[in-house]
Amino acid sequence: MRNMPLDTQSAPSVNPLPDTREILLETRGLGFETSGHQLLSNIDLQIRRGSRTVIMGPNGAGKSLLLRLLHGLITPTDGQVLWQHRPLDKTARQAQAMVFQRPVLLRRSAAANLKFALRVRGHKRPKCEGLIHQALNAAGLAHLAHRPARVLSGGEQQRLATVRALACEPDLLFLDEPTASLDPASTAAIEQLILDANAKGITIVLVTHDAGQASRLGQDVVFLQDGRVAETGTAGRVLTIPKSEPARAWRDGRLYTSQ
Repeated sequence: MRNMPLDTQSAPSVNPLPDTREILLETRGLGFETSGHQLLSNIDLQIRRGSRTVIMGPNGAGKSLLLRLLHGLITPTDGQVLWQHRPLDKTARQAQAMVFQRPVLLRRSAAANLKFALRVRGHKRPKCEGLIHQALNAAGLAHLAHRPARVLSGGEQQRLATVRALACEPDLLFLDEPTASLDPASTAAIEQLILDANAKGITIVLVTHDAGQASRLGQDVVFLQDGRVAETGTAGRVLTIPKSEPARAWRDGRLYTSQ
């Protein structure tokens, strides 16, 4: 990951060993403007294969917008998103999956939601059945396989959305505050699904407001302020001894106002 701080006041120096993992996703000068308002500006990031990156920042910083740009749901007005050093395209997007804060589920059973996603990805029936069974078991939803997805509880719906994305075997999984408003048990279950997926080699990019979750799940942190990268670094350092004033203010529970 590349660090472009807004403010680099004194902090303990850190000299980590270079990360030799493949750069899976990269942005160069990424920006987005609408109706004369610059919502994101000059975002330079590198996401390495197998990593867990957490995107943080105050409300309105541009976290969800950045996630949608990275996934190709929105076209940037400046800069570019590169997938394995090539422009993001349909083929690249098929190697990715995304879980939204509010689950987007079809008007069919939990199992049928999984089946639809797998068939869209080209999986044939024999493999589909096995993957559906594995996914429902992993989410603790096997006993609800034939229940309409939209009548499940909020936590059950989000677990279903998560394993539906993972069943497609993406190289990279985006998650936009997947545990917001969920109870601790559902949050723990989803966090475990994320860690298990990463252990199998899936790269994770997660938006969260929760410092505890960032500490549990994050290896790297990208901190946004006013549509720009204020700071990047390891989760352990950024969450405890941030270098930038925006990240320090967030840590201390203060409102940050630019000079």
